[in-house]
Amino acid sequence: MLSGMQSHDGPLTRLRRGHEELVLDLLRKHGRLSRGELGAHSGLSRTTLYDIVAGLLASGAVVAAASDAAPRKRGRPVETLTLNPEAGQAIGIDFARRAVHVAAANVAHEIVGSASEPHAADLSWGERTDLAARLVGSLTGGALEFGALSAIGVGVVGPLADPGGEAAYSRDIDGLPELLHKRFGVPVLLDNNTRLAALAESVWGAAAGDEDVVYLRLSHGVGGGLVVGGSLHRGAYGLSGEFGHITVDAAGARCECGGVGCLETVASVGAVLDSYRASGGRADDISTLVAAVDSGDRAARDVLRAAASQVGMVLATVCNVVGPGVIVIGGELAAAGAALTGPVEEALSAHILPLSRHRLDLRQATLGEVGGALGGIRLVLREFSVLSRYPAQLDPEEDR
Repeated sequence: MLSGMQSHDGPLTRLRRGHEELVLDLLRKHGRLSRGELGAHSGLSRTTLYDIVAGLLASGAVVAAASDAAPRKRGRPVETLTLNPEAGQAIGIDFARRAVHVAAANVAHEIVGSASEPHAADLSWGERTDLAARLVGSLTGGALEFGALSAIGVGVVGPLADPGGEAAYSRDIDGLPELLHKRFGVPVLLDNNTRLAALAESVWGAAAGDEDVVYLRLSHGVGGGLVVGGSLHRGAYGLSGEFGHITVDAAGARCECGGVGCLETVASVGAVLDSYRASGGRADDISTLVAAVDSGDRAARDVLRAAASQVGMVLATVCNVVGPGVIVIGGELAAAGAALTGPVEEALSAHILPLSRHRLDLRQATLGEVGGALGGIRLVLREFSVLSRYPAQLDPEEDR
């Protein structure tokens, strides 16, 4: 029996979204392009391309203009297409442990600005939302224009299950999506902030242009993210990227996740500082430890090398499974530079599949603390392959 109806998110809808994302990505990467150039780059048929372009023009995501080049001898000047920077703004918010980071960008992927502010650890979600709104206002002059955009991307600390799912351990964020929706008037796309930082590094940061990326953040916690085929990988239950809870020492310390000897117990900021103090060193923070390393302190170098070796072994395991082209290391511990990445590369080389050794590129993250907020923006900016996995979390009152 034939049916004349398609589901809202059926195969044809997903195919069209893919075609739209392809065209938008080409315009982002190449700037102005004619329809002919878009056809050559995309491989889409003339009919399909013109239909996709017409829809993007109608939505305001794309604008047309006459080419700056000299007109052809016959007919009208060649019309070029570009992303419309005036179509709206996208907002990303990262609720870190003791700070709020925000970023704004337009639909042309041009970053308008970013801002951050620390806060006390016990600040309520309502107060954090107020802080986020104030920071957003400082970027947009109080005149936020979402235009064709329909959501904000938000990062939070800790594992997150899919809506309706259940995480093994998860930070209490009850009510946050509703608070943000009421404040900004649009749906909320919520994810782990470290995973969002991985996405941002693959768009604007150290791995810009690379489609298969492993990101590892060495901070007060240890976590990461996977970008596979240009899309953020969440996993079946939204719990991917928990590299910090891979066991590296079966007889090691108890981890806050309930496990024993996790990578986080040896390679987080606190664990590394504790190891340094246990060896006789004095350091209240990572900058002091890095200074000790730079001054030639052997104990500081040995402690950092021990942690880096475990990091390299975990990364080798992940890479043997995923097969990325780029590894990006971020977080406060990455400030140690070559004293960290050198031993990481040694361990990685020793444990990775030999065929992959010379095909991996290890890089240091470049986006800093605003990476999670920028990743939230990328969720909104026509990342359809990602958005299709993020059901909008609306104000429940609107669904009644």
